[in-house]
Amino acid sequence: MIPRLFIWIADALVLLVAFLLAYISLVPAQRLLVDAGAFENLWRALSPPMPGEPPPVLEFVWMAVASTPIVLFFMELTGRNDNILKQSVLRILASSLFAPIFGVSIITLVLFARKQVDQSRLLMFLFALYGAGGLAMFRLGLKVYFSRRRAAGCYVKNLLLIGEHGGVTLVANHVRERCPDTEYRMLGYLHIAPTFEDSTGEKVQDLPYLGRASELGKLLIHLPVNEVLAVLPQSGADWLQTVIRECDYFRIGLRIIPEVLLAADMKDLQAISHLEVLHIPALVLKPPHWNSDALFLKRVFDVIVSVAFLVALVPVFFLIALAIKITTPQLPVFYPWRVIGYKGKPFTGYKFTTMVADADDRKSSLMALNEMTGPVFKIKDDPRVTPLGRFLRKYSLNELPQFWSVVKGDMSLVGPRPAGPHELARYDLWHKRKLSIRPGITCLWQVRGRNKISSFDDWVKMDLEYMEKWSLWLDFTILLRTVWVVIRGTGS
Repeated sequence: MIPRLFIWIADALVLLVAFLLAYISLVPAQRLLVDAGAFENLWRALSPPMPGEPPPVLEFVWMAVASTPIVLFFMELTGRNDNILKQSVLRILASSLFAPIFGVSIITLVLFARKQVDQSRLLMFLFALYGAGGLAMFRLGLKVYFSRRRAAGCYVKNLLLIGEHGGVTLVANHVRERCPDTEYRMLGYLHIAPTFEDSTGEKVQDLPYLGRASELGKLLIHLPVNEVLAVLPQSGADWLQTVIRECDYFRIGLRIIPEVLLAADMKDLQAISHLEVLHIPALVLKPPHWNSDALFLKRVFDVIVSVAFLVALVPVFFLIALAIKITTPQLPVFYPWRVIGYKGKPFTGYKFTTMVADADDRKSSLMALNEMTGPVFKIKDDPRVTPLGRFLRKYSLNELPQFWSVVKGDMSLVGPRPAGPHELARYDLWHKRKLSIRPGITCLWQVRGRNKISSFDDWVKMDLEYMEKWSLWLDFTILLRTVWVVIRGTGS
């Protein structure tokens, strides 16, 4: 969803456009009223006589500046900017209509109180009219967009339940009854029993059993988990410390739910919860930047920059594709890069082809030449690389198609390198933490001398350092340093 701050900014821009349209149409509207003789008195009431050209716009701009905060405040009170998807069409239309009228009315009352009758009431009327129409179209457009995204499953949060069978059953039934499938999906549950034999008794209906709570760390990267629901039993919770530690390490949201509150038969007391539609009494632990405005701004920046590069580099794409087909006509232009990304989600990215056709088959025979310790395979003078491919890699030109993966949302401009499926199988548990954020085209290891790094552990430590210190400014500095690295031609 779009953070509230950005909706405020968008509303303000809509009002600015509405004011400019009102100013542009002021003289034509006056002429229309004059031409209709029956409305001459109305015209004189709405606006003092005006020559053929309106006064400078700066004489009126104060109306938009003064009324915009009032309109935004009214929209917030009546429309709840962070909950557009759940608003009815009637409510959106009502708040969009009355907010500009309310704002302009306040300005009009101030003018009358100060006896400033020489201002154009027609301009204020047109501003309110265009503002109401613009806000309504913008809000309804957002609602349609969000509704289609929700129907496509884009907003579904995957839940993993942990607890005893009784408590897990209570939570599972609660989610099924109160939460729509378009918002939450239960992947399965883990039992808190210390041994496999103790956890293979009665199963939770229609909910896959995935193992024991002690195996959580092995599942978090291989399953697309958004939140863990840990049901705290009425006695005994030694297992909970392990769950908290694993969720903290892999940056997975955790809700600790006291079973006693779910099973209690309360007449008047209610467990107060403001946590989306789950409405489960819980202690909620969230990783840093959880649904933050900074992450949304990072995504907006990623899309804008990537689209700009894809458009600007069309001639470069064409020349590289032509060069590949001329030098190696038997090879495809793009190489499908099948990797593992955010939270263990597989995706296919694309690079310009730089290796011979049987490069993957020849990899096993070259393992003795691998210059990297750990699961990653890297050779400085790889014999599988074509002559043109060597040039493309030197200046990182083969990476350019990855901007499309950024636009799709599989990658970010800055983030850890995605993991190959065979590499991930050889990762240690602490290595897998790098998959708890979206992978990127560039990151710290690439700007700190990527060809000088021979230890995969050192590589991952830099990725984890990036995760711990992440900020928008850090992303910006890494991108600037990446430009210099590309110009120097240090790739291989």
